Amino acid sequence: MTAYIVKRILLVIPVLFGVSILAFLMSHLVPGDPVVVMLGDRATAEDAARLREELGFNDPLVVQYGRYMTGVVQGDLGTSIRSGQPVLEEIRDRFPSTLILTLCAVVAASVVGVSLGVAAAISKRGWVDGSIMAFALLGISVPTFWSGILLILLLGVKLEWLPIVGTGPAALVMPTIVLAAPAAAVLARMTRSTMLEVLGVDFVRSARAKGLKEQVVILRHVLRNALIPVVTIIGLQFGGLLAGSVIVESVFTRPGLGRYTITAIQSRDFPQIQGIVLVVAALYVFVNLAIDLLYAVIDPRIRYN
Repeated sequence: MTAYIVKRILLVIPVLFGVSILAFLMSHLVPGDPVVVMLGDRATAEDAARLREELGFNDPLVVQYGRYMTGVVQGDLGTSIRSGQPVLEEIRDRFPSTLILTLCAVVAASVVGVSLGVAAAISKRGWVDGSIMAFALLGISVPTFWSGILLILLLGVKLEWLPIVGTGPAALVMPTIVLAAPAAAVLARMTRSTMLEVLGVDFVRSARAKGLKEQVVILRHVLRNALIPVVTIIGLQFGGLLAGSVIVESVFTRPGLGRYTITAIQSRDFPQIQGIVLVVAALYVFVNLAIDLLYAVIDPRIRYN
């Protein structure tokens, strides 16, 4: 078990290194002069030269990357061109709101998706199965910005059950529903598929032949063996939900990392964009590391591979 954990942790290092390179190269891969892109078309040559010197763009690329990584290791993601504030502080102020929304969506999607997938697998080709798969198809097909607007009109404007804007628990309900619905649909389809595969395995028939209750067979034997691919999807969905919060936070005007990202892109503030990419990518990598470690808990055979 220890060797498995150490191996997975060591694999994270080159991934983070690659992410740092990509985040650094963003400003250099933009067509044209990134300084002109940051300042806009009305910038003078003197303004461009001054900003290029301030950002160190006149130095060799290797020197710039070394300086960038030195700052990252020390917790310095640069200074925003637009606001003049440290990027790390701006991300730190906005990230909790986005993280809470993403975690709520992950929990809701996992509970609803797995439950619906189990129910669909048990009632294979019945009306329950058909209804759940229809919901899954609808959840995957409907764009989040459209479902968000519909939910605002129904629950916020017409019925007045929930607040449209705000930061309290009630204001978190609609964004969570909108963000979790597509992920729950994907999890429902995956859970149903893996459950049906495991239901046909010999040890399930043996468990039933021993006289075990159907509930015990489903929960203890079938579901646990079907969870590994489902857990993988949950880990991947976390990254998707974190990215999807950009749209959802814009629809519901939540003061999180999503709106901050859109503002950074619109203002072409590359230090902000680089910091966001690096933080989100690092978080995504560590979430997948946690999923890998969870595999060993779900399936003991993985510990020895």
